[in-house]
Amino acid sequence: MTRVPRAARRLPAPARRRRRTSAYLSLLAWLCGLLFFLPVAWMVLTSLHSETDAATNPPSLGASLTLHGYREFFGEGSGISPWPPLINSLTASLVSTLLVLALAFPAAYALSIKPVRKWRDVLFFFLSTKMLPLVAGLLPVYLVAQHTHLLDTIWLLVILYTSMNLPIAVWMMRSFLAEVPVEILEAASIDGAGLATTLTRIIAPITMPGIAATALISFIFSWNELLFARVLTGVVAGTAPVFLTGFVTSQGLFLAKVCAAATVISLPVIAAGFAAQDKLVQGLSLGAVK
Repeated sequence: MTRVPRAARRLPAPARRRRRTSAYLSLLAWLCGLLFFLPVAWMVLTSLHSETDAATNPPSLGASLTLHGYREFFGEGSGISPWPPLINSLTASLVSTLLVLALAFPAAYALSIKPVRKWRDVLFFFLSTKMLPLVAGLLPVYLVAQHTHLLDTIWLLVILYTSMNLPIAVWMMRSFLAEVPVEILEAASIDGAGLATTLTRIIAPITMPGIAATALISFIFSWNELLFARVLTGVVAGTAPVFLTGFVTSQGLFLAKVCAAATVISLPVIAAGFAAQDKLVQGLSLGAVK
């Protein structure tokens, strides 16, 4: 049996460079992931410490763990329940996300598959609505809500979150719908499928990853919104981020309790992200590659 020389078994120089570059990029990706995960891990660890241990400088990593911060967050001893703000945030986020999908899907269809005249101008008009700082529109929105008796109501937040997330949703879904093969739509038209059937039974299943990605991003933006919820709500419609700011009192910052509250409030978004992880990756890459 002929023995292959060791030099012949070596990879070519370009292949070795590609392998080395791939290893460096993988290491860089892991480092970036750990860098973004470290503050979250630190927040969770701090939430499991007592207030005395959490306030030490430098922080004590070996301190004893306790659930006292979580018990105080859920109202033990204080009588303040976090469930109404959590339910308000969930209601406003879910309802506004459903409205965004219901409005953005046909709008994206009109701007991609059946393009209207000057569709680029329409897209840039949608995008221009995001260029106004939120604080600049706070006073007009407050006055309108006051005259329409919508202050401190969930429906005001639903309307605001829908209008805030709709431009981004239209832009995202338009790129997803632009990837739908025209031949499928022509075949459906020949078979006599109407517009509603084409949208619900043909286009929607094909672009489901993009729809899931759009829904998740709209939900996250709605859940995390603080400015309008802080100014336009009070006792009845206060959301979870507004409830979180209540832990910063005149007596000082109770770090362990704030970290426990932030951890609990972050769980719905994290759970939604993990549940739609595969759809999110497919959706975000759907319109990126021709």
